[in-house]
Parts: sequence; C-alpha cells; structure tokens
Amino acid sequence: MKKLIEELKPEILNIFQHLHENPEISWKEFETTNYISRILEKNGLEVKRFDDIPGVIGTWSGNKREGNITVGIRADMDALFQDVNGTFRANHSCGHDAHMTIVLGVLLLLKKMEAVLPGMVKFIFQPAEEVGEGALKMVEKQVLEDIDFLYGVHLRPIQELRFGQASSGIIHGSTTTINGEIHGFDGHAAKPHLTVNAIEVITAIVEQMKGIRLDPLVPYSVKMTHVSAGSSTNANIIPGSAKFSLDLRAQSNEAMEQLIEKVDHIIKSLASLYQCELTIEQKGRVYAAVVNPFAEKLLEKAIEDTLGIGGLVGPIMTPGGEDFHFYTKEKPTIKATMLGLGCDLTPGLHHPNMSFNHDALYIAIEIITRAVLGTFEGTCI
Repeated sequence: MKKLIEELKPEILNIFQHLHENPEISWKEFETTNYISRILEKNGLEVKRFDDIPGVIGTWSGNKREGNITVGIRADMDALFQDVNGTFRANHSCGHDAHMTIVLGVLLLLKKMEAVLPGMVKFIFQPAEEVGEGALKMVEKQVLEDIDFLYGVHLRPIQELRFGQASSGIIHGSTTTINGEIHGFDGHAAKPHLTVNAIEVITAIVEQMKGIRLDPLVPYSVKMTHVSAGSSTNANIIPGSAKFSLDLRAQSNEAMEQLIEKVDHIIKSLASLYQCELTIEQKGRVYAAVVNPFAEKLLEKAIEDTLGIGGLVGPIMTPGGEDFHFYTKEKPTIKATMLGLGCDLTPGLHHPNMSFNHDALYIAIEIITRAVLGTFEGTCI
C-alpha cells in the first residue's frame, strides 16, 4: 500500500495545493464543489449534487449484497474568513483543505489498488462546518440514510498529537453561541438616574457568569466574546443599548443543557433587576461526540497497521466543537468515529498562519483506506 501511495504523491499534492490556494467560506463552496465533482466523475463514481447548496457525494457501488454495508467517509469543505497578515480573506486555517485531500486520496488509493468492495462507499464532501450547519443539511438531504459506518478526519495541533501519531477518536464537546441585545435609550452622563447604562448590564452579566457551577468532573466554560455599546466620539453619552455574544462549551450534551439553563436564568434575572429589555437568541448548537466502540476498534487497528503500536493514541478529548456529531445524533444507528491526525500543526487551529507537515496527508490516506477495507472485512457475511 505504501508503494502505491508513493506513486500517487504528486497527484495528491496537486489536489491539496489547488484546494489550499482556492478557499471558499461557508455556503459559498461552489467552485470547490465543481473541482471535487470532476475528480469523482473522472474516477467513475456516481456523483450527487444539490440544486440549492454546495457539497457533493461520490458513491462507489461495489458488490452490494444483503447483509453487507455502506461505509461513509466525510470531509468538510469550508474555509474561515479572517485577517491574514493585514488582509481579510477566506483562509484554510482549520485544515479542511487537508481533509478533502485525504478523502479524495482514499478514493485514488482504492482505485490504484483495484479494490473489489463487497458494499458501497460514500465519499461525502460537506459544506458549512464552521457555522455548524452543513451536517444537518446533509441529514436533511438524506445523504446518511443507507450509511452503516462513518469515518471523519481532523488535523490536530502539536499540543495534542505529534507527527507520526494518530488517535482512534476525537471527543469533541458541545458548543453553542448566544447572541443578546439590550434595548434602551441613551442618556446624558450628568443624569445617570434617567436611563439604564447598558455597559453596566453587560458587566453584571460577565460577573454573574463567573458564579456558574456545574459538575467539576465535566469540563465547561462560558465567556463573553463580543460587545458593542456606546459612541466612540462622544464620551458624555450613557449608552442605553448594546449587543453581545456568549460562547458556551461543555464536554457532554447534558452539561450543555444545564449551562444554557443557567445562562438563561442570569439574563432574565438581570433584566428584572435593571428593569431593562434584554433579549437573547441561541445559534449554532453543536453536539458532543459519541464515539462508537466498534468503529473505534476498526480505526485503531488501521492506525496500528500503518504507524505501529507506538503511533496509536486512544480517543483524545477537546473542548472544540464539530458538526460531524450531528450525524450520530440524528441517526444513532450509525457507527462513527473521527481520526485525529498528528501532523506537527502550529501555531494552532484557526491561526491565520497555521501550517503542518504535509507528509501526514499520506499517513491519513493509508489509515482511512485500511479502516474502510477492515470495516468490510470485519462485518460482511
């Protein structure tokens, strides 16, 4: 297998370079969709696209028999929009260009091997992961209806995994955003008793959130990440209105429900205390991971066969979120896990100048290919 990957390296690197140099933000990945579709079609797959959204599914229809399975491999497509050395632009700083390359690399390797598959493989290229909406849209499009096993992949920062290591699962936490608004009227700084100072309300929200207590054995956090209030020109105006955003994270879905409830209680209590109109809206809920033990074992064996026992790491825990886990929430019968790929990634995910060891692409391609073949071998009757 390694010899075949060596032969494919120039093509794989060209794919990565194209995707890296042509990033597109969430729900705008149309040219990316076109590019991937051409590769899928060239390799003889049945290609499914959508009229209203980007994203594409390539299906390899093997010798499907009753009792055999369908394996899905998912890659996210979207880039972030961020300040890169003084210019705001789309930028693949979360590794989605690598994820797409890896999944396409699995296809190319299976073709190179002239693999005879006893079931179907679906290559899923999903839009809008960064806004937590793409996976749900794929569920709505019934992409997952016939899938039994689902594998994903995500580059991991150097603080979690080094190059030459890979984890058999990523235990992402649950995340959500709460956007709030204080509705009021401005007042003169000499008459503070005639209005409500929205900045004081904001400060009270921050202070009250520090007192939230959940089970200390379950990691969680809540913090204010955006505030806009007041005039930058006139310092003698008390702002009566403000907007803010809260970032909520919890390692379990149960803890997230408790966290949302406590934040909601704080907001309502402060609205009553300050006698102001304070509205909130929850947005972008992402659910915590549920790693299937069978899928994890299959991926574990693939990692060990590729990297040796020294390269195998068990599931790693991270407070980051991933909309991949909507798939198992919406269809609990799917056996899913996500490969955590060590690649010496620095300085970190979402850093505008994120970089990693590109040789890790070939490692991931081999691991996932072995996992797909092992899944068929271990389940077919």
